[in-house]
Amino acid sequence: MNTNLNYYDLVLLNGWVIDPSQSLNGRFDIAIRDGKIAAVTQQLKAYKAQHKFAAGNYLICPGLIDLHVHVYEWKTTFGVPSDDVGINAGVTTIVDQGSSSPFTFSGFKSDIIEKSQTDVRSFLLVNHAATQTIGNTVSGLENPANIDREILIKIAQENPEIVCGFKVHADSGSISRWGMEVLKLAREVGDRTNLPLYVHTGELFPVDEANRPHPDKVVENALSYMKAGDILGHCYSCQPDGLMGKRTQVPEWLFAAIERGILLDLGHGLKFSFETARRMIAQGVLPHTISSDAHGNFKQLHDDSTLNYSLCGAISKLLALGLNLADEIAAVTINPARVLKAEAEIGTFKVGSIADITILKLVEGDWLFVDALEQPLKAKHKLIPIGVIRSGKLIQPNCRLLRDLVAIA
Repeated sequence: MNTNLNYYDLVLLNGWVIDPSQSLNGRFDIAIRDGKIAAVTQQLKAYKAQHKFAAGNYLICPGLIDLHVHVYEWKTTFGVPSDDVGINAGVTTIVDQGSSSPFTFSGFKSDIIEKSQTDVRSFLLVNHAATQTIGNTVSGLENPANIDREILIKIAQENPEIVCGFKVHADSGSISRWGMEVLKLAREVGDRTNLPLYVHTGELFPVDEANRPHPDKVVENALSYMKAGDILGHCYSCQPDGLMGKRTQVPEWLFAAIERGILLDLGHGLKFSFETARRMIAQGVLPHTISSDAHGNFKQLHDDSTLNYSLCGAISKLLALGLNLADEIAAVTINPARVLKAEAEIGTFKVGSIADITILKLVEGDWLFVDALEQPLKAKHKLIPIGVIRSGKLIQPNCRLLRDLVAIA
C-alpha cells in the first residue's frame, strides 16, 4: 500500500482556472477534501480521488457571488426563488439587497436562508415597517420615521454571518419627500456596526413634483453621506438621476468618490444601458462588483416572467463591451467576497477555503443582447454555467432563469 498517496473527494482536472485572489490564470488541477479546497496545482501527483471531473473544456473559477438579488419569495411581490438565481444560475453565494428589514428578517432567515442550497446573505433594508410591502411604492418606504436604529444594530450584531450591510435608496422619489434624512440615519447605523451601505441610484419611487431634486445633483449629494467601502448601485443605469445621467463626461465628483474608496456595482436590473456603459468604460470607470439585481414583477406576486437578465448574462455583455475577462471574474468573486468580509472563505481557491466553484463554458458564436432601451449589442462569446460545486458537492444548474443566455425547452 502506498502511504504517500493523497486522498481527495473530488478532483477537477486540467481546467482553465481564473482565480484573481491569487493571480491564477492558466491550466490547473483542483482537489477537494471535506468540502474545502485541498490543493491547486498544475499537475496533482500521487493521489486517489473518489470522483474526477475532466475540466479541460471549461473555465473554472471560485463560486460566483451575486451581490444584488431579491429572493424574499412570497413576502415581497418581486422575490424570486433563491436557488434559481443561485446555484441553478451558476452562482454559489447571493446577497439579498433590502428585501428584508428588522421586522421581517427572522422570517427571511427561517424561510429563505435556512432552506436554500445557495449561500444566502443579506443587506438589511434600513426602514421597512411590519405593515408595508416593498412593492407598494407609495407606502412611505423612505420615511425616516420608520427607521429604528437600535433594532438594525442588534440584528446585525446577532447575525454577523448573514447581515453584511444595509440597503438605502438615493432616488428622486425618496428625496422629494424625505430629503437626505434616511441616508443620514443609515450612515449612523453603518458607522456603529462597521458595515457598508449599498445605495440604490436611479428614480424608483413616485416623485413629489413640487420638490423634485435636480437630477444632476442626486448622486453627488448622496455621496456626502458615504465613506470608503460603501457601494453605489446601478452604475451604468440610463436613469436621468443616475451616476452618469445625461452627461457625456464622467463628473469629477465621481472620480473623486472612487479615489476615496466608494465602490461601484453594476446592479444590472431593468435600467442597464450599453451606451452609458460605453461612455463610462471609455473614461476608465469600471464596476468594482458585477451583480444582477435579479427580481420578479413588482406588480404581480410570484411572477418571474419579467426577469430576462442574469449574472452570467451581465458578465457576457460586459465582455462584449470590452471588459477584461479576468477583471470581470474578480468582480464576481474576490471583490464581492471582500465586501462581505468573507474573503478567507469564498471568492478564492486558497487552500482551506470553502469548495464553492463555478464551472463555465465559453461559447463562441454570433450572439445579440439587448439593453433597457432596446439597443442591440453584438457579442462573440457568452458564458454559460454547466456546473457548480457548493461546499464540495457537484450540482448541475437547471439554468431556468438564464433567459438572456439559453433557451429552455
